[in-house]
Amino acid sequence: MTDTREQWQVMVDRLRQERDELRLKLHLATAEARDEWDKVEAKWADVEARMPRVKAELKDGGQNLRAALDMVTEEISSRYERIRKLF
Repeated sequence: MTDTREQWQVMVDRLRQERDELRLKLHLATAEARDEWDKVEAKWADVEARMPRVKAELKDGGQNLRAALDMVTEEISSRYERIRKLF
């Protein structure tokens, strides 16, 4: 179980770093990029708010939760890539 929690933490840390880099570039972005940013920020806020509960559930072996987390983090990552291309 520790590996799952560690892997998830690495994924969240990577997304956090990517988010920070994009936020720095956002002031030069087009309206389309800003709209996309607003959408992905709502998803990110949800992930951040759920992190304490998620870590506890992963500790107990929540496989369904792991699959849901993978989908959400993949969506966020995909949107970050889309924003990056708009620059």
